[in-house]
Amino acid sequence: MKNKNRKPLNGTMLWQLFATMFSLSSCTFGGGFVIVSLMKKKVVEERQWLEEDEMLDITAIAQSSPGPIPVNASVILGYRLQGIVGSLVAVGGTILPPMILLSLIAVFYDWFRQNDVVNTALTVMRAGVAAVICDVVINLAKNVLGTKKPLYIALMVITFILGYFLDVSAMYIILGCLATGILCVVFDQWKKRRNNG
Repeated sequence: MKNKNRKPLNGTMLWQLFATMFSLSSCTFGGGFVIVSLMKKKVVEERQWLEEDEMLDITAIAQSSPGPIPVNASVILGYRLQGIVGSLVAVGGTILPPMILLSLIAVFYDWFRQNDVVNTALTVMRAGVAAVICDVVINLAKNVLGTKKPLYIALMVITFILGYFLDVSAMYIILGCLATGILCVVFDQWKKRRNNG
């Protein structure tokens, strides 16, 4: 099946992809969940490269795959837009900012560790990161509620209880959701065959 989002390979699009991922990665403090909200605003609302539901699918795949969420998401996004070359360009744009910053921090590690201004700035940034993560959680919850499917809503509530109150590992929660999704697909296929047969 042909990918309707993928445009013919061109330098302008590749540059835009690199610049977008570079700027997003440069502003992503606080982990992978922060980039989800930023990517949605940039890729869906501003650039209109993807629809919102497709961006949510990419986010779900990126979160459930091994590795950092921003890198996983950039691989899929780049491939959707410009194929393998797009994936490489998007990943390059995503990993360069932290690589440059962490290299500088490594060189001046002792100075950063003892500097009160840097420590205060990092502490204050945590408040902003918390707000962005809350925004992501609220938007994802709205999308699940918007499906109006009792199974999805129940799964969201159950996994929240498992993760927050019972301290179940996120890995087990994701694997459980994956197993539930596979069982749903198998059941739907079985039901269709039964109705047609």
